[in-house]
Amino acid sequence: MQKRALGRSGLEVSALSLGCMGYSSEARELRDKADMIKLIRDAVERGVDFFDTAEAYGPFTNEEMVGEALAPVREQVVIASKFGWEIDADTGVHHGGVNSKPAHIRTAVEGMLRRLRVDQIDLLYQHRVDPDVPMEDVAGAVKELIGQGKVKHFGMSEASPESIRRAHAVQPVSVLQSEYSLWTREPEAEILPVLEELGIGFVPFSPLGKGFLTGKIDVGTTFDSSDFRNSIPRFSLEARRANQALVDLIRGVSERHAATPAQVALAWLLAKKPWIVPLFGTRKLERLEENLGALTVRLSAEDVSEIENGSSRIGVQGARYPEEMMRRSGL
Repeated sequence: MQKRALGRSGLEVSALSLGCMGYSSEARELRDKADMIKLIRDAVERGVDFFDTAEAYGPFTNEEMVGEALAPVREQVVIASKFGWEIDADTGVHHGGVNSKPAHIRTAVEGMLRRLRVDQIDLLYQHRVDPDVPMEDVAGAVKELIGQGKVKHFGMSEASPESIRRAHAVQPVSVLQSEYSLWTREPEAEILPVLEELGIGFVPFSPLGKGFLTGKIDVGTTFDSSDFRNSIPRFSLEARRANQALVDLIRGVSERHAATPAQVALAWLLAKKPWIVPLFGTRKLERLEENLGALTVRLSAEDVSEIENGSSRIGVQGARYPEEMMRRSGL
């Protein structure tokens, strides 16, 4: 397995990371828990050592599942989790809205340590920026936890350049996790330069556009009634019809490399910066193996230029989240 250093933090992980959310974040019951545990362990056997969860996934049930799955190989893996939502520590009830008050962070971490079955959280993200809590207070609370040995690295998610700089001045930020892919290229303008300047690694989530960039979704695709994509403007029928041109572009490059569109979409991210580690999710072993196959795809400078220039000309139709969710998350 290829390894990558996430910036200058000293954190080295497999070049691809597995997101373990695996189901709707509103669901309290894990579907096919035994199968998910097996998939995580299959990923470890194939060299993946970087796994992602959050207290909000469930809440709590996903962290418990990840902790159970990785307990036998704890010393071989890096586990990331996230705090930052208004979740009752006793009941797991998600009250909506963000909460990064220092006391809430400390309580959240105690629960994470227990659920993940670890003595130290390898990478602790602030899931979303809390506009009511100064970033210096958030970073200061995490700094205290690092000093106590309960956390090793500090990360942020979907944070602005200003928030990153303010946090980094108090406690060095090791990793930023934000959405980035061929149909969400906004981080290129301001985020990537800040990360490079400060030596912060980047973990892009939804690198396959929530499945759209795999080429397996088109205007004829219907989603289960519980599928979150039903509410995403970018997955409306009209948007899918317009965005198909991007998939066609990727497929053209993939055919030259005897690869799949998903592998090329991941290979493009890997080619952007050596400190980028894409985070993908899947519930299927064949998809896991397909995505890991991206590590053998070598895009030339001409391939990258073709993909980026074509992507810029095509543009992408539809917002990446519903308006209410964007507002609530400060995006």
